[in-house]
Amino acid sequence: MDLLERVLNKENLKASELSALYDYDIFTLGKVADEMRKKKYSNKVFFNINRHINPTNICADVCRFCAFSASRKNPNPYEMSIDEIVSQVLACQNRGIKEVHIVSAHSPNYSYEWYLDMFMAVKKAAPNIHLKAMTAAEVDYLDRKFDKGYQKVLEDMAKCGVDSMPGGGAEIFDEKVRQYICKGKVNSQRWLEIHNYWHQLGKMSNATMLFGHVETREHRIDHMLRLRNIQQDSNIVEAKKGGFNAFIPLLYQNQNNFLNIKENLSGQEILKTLSIARIILDNIPHIKAYWASLSLNVALIAQEFGADDMDGTIENESIQSAGGAKSKNGVSKELMIAQIKDAGFRPIERDSLYNELQEY
Repeated sequence: MDLLERVLNKENLKASELSALYDYDIFTLGKVADEMRKKKYSNKVFFNINRHINPTNICADVCRFCAFSASRKNPNPYEMSIDEIVSQVLACQNRGIKEVHIVSAHSPNYSYEWYLDMFMAVKKAAPNIHLKAMTAAEVDYLDRKFDKGYQKVLEDMAKCGVDSMPGGGAEIFDEKVRQYICKGKVNSQRWLEIHNYWHQLGKMSNATMLFGHVETREHRIDHMLRLRNIQQDSNIVEAKKGGFNAFIPLLYQNQNNFLNIKENLSGQEILKTLSIARIILDNIPHIKAYWASLSLNVALIAQEFGADDMDGTIENESIQSAGGAKSKNGVSKELMIAQIKDAGFRPIERDSLYNELQEY
């Protein structure tokens, strides 16, 4: 029995064995991943109407891959007030935005209460908008800075209106790689513990993986396996009462940071990674081809290689674009719909928990 068959038969294989999936040609992997995707979603492609808000780029950590935080490479520090954030949320609401995605640098200047007051202010001003906020790295930073315990931070977030968590801060779980690219940031075990506890609170989250830098193929597979191993039972996930909604492979952007990696990954390597993610992560419902890091064109092609989601309109994207991605101004709803249709798929507007809202 060959490796792909063994994976599909749900054999318990190690990352070192599974990394040989990359030796298959792209069309074999793509065909298997596409069949899995079609079985779940036919030819639907999901997107949402969302807005990213990043309160500050002043960061206590120094990650080598980051082009967003204020540093020698990006000497333009800024901080937003709660009033400014609420003002942006209200303006978004008037334009039909259904989700605000609030993630930030690890600010040494904001108090613990500032975050809770901000969440409450956002929910009071726009109670019907889904508030997705706080990466596990931010949660860990608040825990360490204010000695709260991550469980308390998560409980407070939930009480103050945070509806779900994004998947940022995961990078690559291998600790040697983390030591090199993001030393001092949340470690892999704590990242997983934070999401697991959030799921136990009955909440949903996403999970990312930063790839295309110094990691190996085996590191990517190991990352996926760790996520698969902590995913909640399928009945809980389907009921949206806890677990990972989506896995999001984020392509490393090589400009304006300290890793000094000149070569970009090939399109084949990117698409193989997305296909392998769909094949391995059979218990995570959605594979998101995040257009802001992959580009709109590659994200659309990825829908034929196992992905089923594009993310959303975003409106204002600061993190990937700081590293060189062409995503600063988001994309219009009309263009998103037209591109999905042109690629031969059915555009489905979803909410933040993947409830289907409208087909175009």
